[in-house]
Order: sequence, then C-alpha cells, then structure tokens
Amino acid sequence: MVVFLADRTNLQSKRLHDRIQNRLSGEFDNVRRRRAEPREAGPHRVVADVDPRQFLGDDEYPAATARVEIGFQLQTGEPYEYYWFNWIEPDRSMLVGWHQDDTHDDCGPVHLQVNDGATPVAHEPAHFIDSHPLDVVEHRLTSLQDAVLAVEWEQGRPVGLAAAAPVRE
Repeated sequence: MVVFLADRTNLQSKRLHDRIQNRLSGEFDNVRRRRAEPREAGPHRVVADVDPRQFLGDDEYPAATARVEIGFQLQTGEPYEYYWFNWIEPDRSMLVGWHQDDTHDDCGPVHLQVNDGATPVAHEPAHFIDSHPLDVVEHRLTSLQDAVLAVEWEQGRPVGLAAAAPVRE
C-alpha cells in the first residue's frame, strides 16, 4: 500500500484527478478523466473499465463488464473532502460505492451505498478515512472486491448488502 502524507490544503482538483487517473492506469483498462455531469457533485470523475471476472477472480461472475468511477470535491465547507468511489455494472443496473458527502447523515460522514439503477436500495455506515485523497483511493481499492461481493441479489436485482459480509476498511 502506498501512503500519501502530502499537505491536502494545496490540492487542485484537475491535478488530483490526473493523479488518480495515472494510479488506475496500471490496474484497469481505458482509464480517462471526464468532467462531471450537471447532476454530479465535484468538477471531475476518473472512469476506468473493468473486467469483473478477472478483477474478482471469478470466471462465473454474472457480469462481463463494469467500470469504476471516482470523483472528489475539494472545497466543501467541511474539514474534509467529499468523494464518490463507485463500482458500476451497467448491464445489471447496479452501483455499489462509498460516498463521503452531506447525504445520509444517519450513517455518518461516509456510507457504503447500493443502487438498483438510479434508486438507492441500501446505505450502511462506512469507515471515515481522514487522509490525503490518494490514500483514500488506495484504501477503497483494497476494499472494492469485498464490497462488490457483499451485494445481495433477489430475482436479478440488487437489494442490499450481506449483513455478515466483511468489507475491509
């Protein structure tokens, strides 16, 4: 694991997202930075294509394509950055990801969320990492496989997270 001890006060959004793009390029395919869409918070997202069967080490995994999307919003009015770190399976209309933002206060500053399409179906409190954004990316990458495999399905739709599923933090 790489630990980043750099000062967070001088972070610049485009440069940070470029560094995330460089980090993901060694692990995923077609890694690119894009401008956030109007409905998305923060100015940028880094998007990477993933072969879920290879990433998860499961040749029988039911999805053949997925993508990872990561975005940070640096100036939030809070003493920490907001971020969204998502695994998205378009063919199964599933999203699972960590969101550190001002939604779902009942879960604390960070929650692990599961969506069926655009509809959230589960929110669970998640560990708050008070660290440089690149360190947060490393921590979440380490936990991503567990989070994806913790998603529960009923009749082909994501319905939540397994209660006893260990999601490494």
